[in-house]
Amino acid sequence: MIYSSFNNPGLVKVLYFLKSHNTEYLSGQDLSDVLKISRVAVWKHIKKIKELGYKIESKQKLGYRLESNSEKLLPWEITEGSKTKIIGKQAYYFDSIDSTQNQALTMAFDKENNGAVIVAEKQTSGKGRLGRKWESPKGGIWLSIILQPKFDIGVTTLFPLAASLALSNAIEKTSKIKSELKWPNDITIKGKKVAGILVDVSLESNKIENLVLGVGVNFDVNTKQIEKSLKGTPNFYGVASLSQQNKNTRPIELVNSFLSELEKIYFMLNSGDVKKIIEEWTKKSSTIGKEIEMNTEKEKIKGKAIGIDDDGALIILEDKKKKRIIAGDIIHI
Repeated sequence: MIYSSFNNPGLVKVLYFLKSHNTEYLSGQDLSDVLKISRVAVWKHIKKIKELGYKIESKQKLGYRLESNSEKLLPWEITEGSKTKIIGKQAYYFDSIDSTQNQALTMAFDKENNGAVIVAEKQTSGKGRLGRKWESPKGGIWLSIILQPKFDIGVTTLFPLAASLALSNAIEKTSKIKSELKWPNDITIKGKKVAGILVDVSLESNKIENLVLGVGVNFDVNTKQIEKSLKGTPNFYGVASLSQQNKNTRPIELVNSFLSELEKIYFMLNSGDVKKIIEEWTKKSSTIGKEIEMNTEKEKIKGKAIGIDDDGALIILEDKKKKRIIAGDIIHI
C-alpha cells in the first residue's frame, strides 16, 4: 500500500471535511453535494479512511462523524501539520518497504523531490550505519528525507550530528523527555539508544548533488525483542522506546516537530552558521568529557573526548596529544 500527499484527492477531501466538522454528523448526501462526488464514492472513501486507522462513528439518519485521527504517519497528516518551507511539503507512505533510504535514493536526483519525506510503517531490510541492519518493526518511526543543500561539501560530515540535535530537540519539545547525543549520531535515553541517523551523499564535481537523511526512532517498539535480536552485535548498548517514557505523544507530533527543528538547522548550515549548532550539540552530548575507546583500521585509540571540530570530527586527547576522528564507533569507558 502506497500513498502520497498529492494523490487520493477524493479521500483527502472527505477526510478534511469530516475533520472540520468533527462536532457534528454529516450525511452521505451532504458530503456528496458539497464535494461534488457520488454517494458511492463517499462510501468508498469512508471505508478506506476507516481502514487507515481513523475512527468514524456512523449513525443511521444522521451520517458520519470523525471521532479520532489515525496514528499512522500518513502523507497528508505530515503536510497538513508542517510549518516548514521546504522539508515535508511532499510526503510518501509505504505500509511495508525494504528501506525508506533505498526508495529515497532512487528519487533524490529529481529536483522536484527536494524536501520530500518517505515514511514506512515497517522496513524489511532497514539500513544502519556502516552497512548494518536496522531492526524496523511496526511501532517505530522509519523515514528518509531528500535534500539538495547549498552548503559546502565539508559540512556533510557535520550534518548527521546536526540532524541528531534536531531530533533530540523535537523529542524534548513533544515528549518532555531528556535525551542525550552519543557521537557521531545516536540519540539515547538513560544510556540506551532510542534513535539513529544515517546520511547518504551524492557528489558531482566536488559539489553536493543531493543528500538523503535516514532516521529511525524506537517510538513504540518491543525493546526486549529487538535487544534479543541485536545482542552480541558490534557497539550494542541497549534499546530504549519513547512510549515507555511518555505514552501521550503522538507519532505525527514528533515527526512534524522534527521537520521544523531540522529545517531551522538546515538553513543555518546553508548560511554557514555552524558554531551555534556545535555549541548546542556539545551541551547535549554524552560523549564530550568522557573517556572513550575506539578501534580504527590502523590503531586502537583510547583517551578523553574533549570536543568536536567544525566538520563534526571528534577531538580526542590521548597521551597529551589531540587526535581527530571523522567516523567510527566509540565505546564510553
